[in-house]
Amino acid sequence: MLIERIYDEDLAQASYLIGCQRKGEAVVVDPRRDIDVYRKLAAANGMKIVAVTETHIHADYLSGTRELAAATGAAMYVSGEGGPDWQYGFDAGRLYDGGTITIGNITIKALHTPGHTPEHLSFLVTDGAFSDQPGYLLSGDFVFSGDLGRPDLLDEAAGGVNTRFAGAKQLFASLRDKFLTLPDYVQVHPGHGAGSACGKALGAIPSSTVGYERLYAWWGPYLAANDEQGFIDELLDGQPDAHAYFGRMKRENRQGPAIMGERAPLQELDAETVAQDLARNAVTFVDTRHHERVHEGTVAGALNIPAGKSTASFGAWAVDPERDSRPLVLLAANQEQAQDMWDHLVRVGLDAVAGYVTGLEGLPAATPRVIQPEELEGFDRSLLLDVRNRTEHAAGNIPGSAQLSGGRVLWNLDQLPTGGPIVSYCQSGVRNSVAASVLRNQGYDVVELDGSYAGWAAWSARQQSMESVSAS
Repeated sequence: MLIERIYDEDLAQASYLIGCQRKGEAVVVDPRRDIDVYRKLAAANGMKIVAVTETHIHADYLSGTRELAAATGAAMYVSGEGGPDWQYGFDAGRLYDGGTITIGNITIKALHTPGHTPEHLSFLVTDGAFSDQPGYLLSGDFVFSGDLGRPDLLDEAAGGVNTRFAGAKQLFASLRDKFLTLPDYVQVHPGHGAGSACGKALGAIPSSTVGYERLYAWWGPYLAANDEQGFIDELLDGQPDAHAYFGRMKRENRQGPAIMGERAPLQELDAETVAQDLARNAVTFVDTRHHERVHEGTVAGALNIPAGKSTASFGAWAVDPERDSRPLVLLAANQEQAQDMWDHLVRVGLDAVAGYVTGLEGLPAATPRVIQPEELEGFDRSLLLDVRNRTEHAAGNIPGSAQLSGGRVLWNLDQLPTGGPIVSYCQSGVRNSVAASVLRNQGYDVVELDGSYAGWAAWSARQQSMESVSAS
């Protein structure tokens, strides 16, 4: 048997390929939409992908189940659990608690493990060539290394009202009645790692075991003592802000994401054409450089979506395709980098990319306004906007600042400070540059605090030290 983990650092998301070498067949669990990685992996191992499935209706990325099935002819399987409100809207085989997918000697058994979502499934894998007992659990967003899938996303991002409490109760029951009944040696392969917003304290290690989680996860003592209320209180406390785009992911994943098919390579565009399109407001320009480079000069109205491991995440903060259908023009060093960025963007449903340019020459220029910490004295503190998470803001902030996390700014413009230019900051400047570019693109006057909170805190400490020396 082969189990391969395919990990996306951008979204801290894991998908899996389970293969039977004897039969030459494979099943993919929780795929993303840029599917070449699965086809290449299967081909490298002499396998054909015959089935594709997913653990639940995802909120943080757009599922590649339909995309992969269309490209390979694989059968699709999705959860049939969760009741009438949580049924998928596209044609696929339904899996219920105890249902199985079989390839060769391998049995993949669905376990209904609600809590993170009502329809959530985990997959218990048995390699019949070695044992008649299960050895592996693909736990999706149920159990992570050291943590659990948050049960409040339906409230935070999908329009639910107080569903978190029922979800937390379901998680407690799923742990007690399903997870903790498994042998300690069963390996646990979760759907996310550190950095995901689907939990509050995810570990960075890629896998665990039932026994290790039983002994050392934060929730273990609550289950051992059958303390349901203590578990619920701890689980719901301190969860990070949910990004606003999660609601769109839920809707699209439930109905079935659009199938892109084979995408033609992105083409390099000439500056004159892009400048004309920008003048007609027909495209949106994406500056993909580090924010310090952007501060030296960019394109008027450009969004800053840095190239790198967070392209999909920041792209979903900055662009809402349900409101704005204009295609994106990417700034890229070459075609390869542009194509890589596009792969990341389609993971969150940002499919419309017109092409790329390799420089800014010939495009309408603008220079973002940036101030130093000592210049804050000239601004009304009520105009300060902290775009970090609420937990970060609560742990320490610039006095007088309002908080609205960067992943929620575009959807909550009515919550912005008013009465003058907004002065925005995050922790170090990266998230702030993304959020500030979104606001400028929407027509707001925004000033970025250089160094953000870390820069201000260091400057403030120096000031206090100097005052202390002067006083002595």
